[in-house]
Amino acid sequence: MNAIVQRVWALAEPVAAGQGLELWDVEYVKEAGQWFLRVYIDKREGYVGIDDCEAFSRALDPILDEADPIPGSYVFEVSSAGAERVLKRPGDFERFLGSDVEVRLYQPREGGKVHTGVLRAYADGVVTIAQGEREKCFPAAAVAQVRLRITI
Repeated sequence: MNAIVQRVWALAEPVAAGQGLELWDVEYVKEAGQWFLRVYIDKREGYVGIDDCEAFSRALDPILDEADPIPGSYVFEVSSAGAERVLKRPGDFERFLGSDVEVRLYQPREGGKVHTGVLRAYADGVVTIAQGEREKCFPAAAVAQVRLRITI
């Protein structure tokens, strides 16, 4: 985690907690020549709506202005973590054990770069999914991204 993301996380986490929310992720990325600060929020119970995002944004914005953790201009966005959220931290994986996931790999393995299944385990960066009776394990170095998958 870079220094800007760490600083914004430290500023945003108490705001989220004070509103009954959970800080899911912070991104500071450059896209099309412009910097974006994106803060993703979640609720343990229930749905994150536009009102939650707006209230969180209004509470955090003056704190960011005062602390000034980012040199230069940027676009500030607040969003729900989303139903098909990316899992990054060990706690994310623990929370969603038994859920359907999509694992994207850097290089093809066992027939492709994308594998779907039920998240069975996460230990030392190794992601284990089940596809029916068959289990597949993917080492951390091979995994580009793991996200929840909504199936209908």
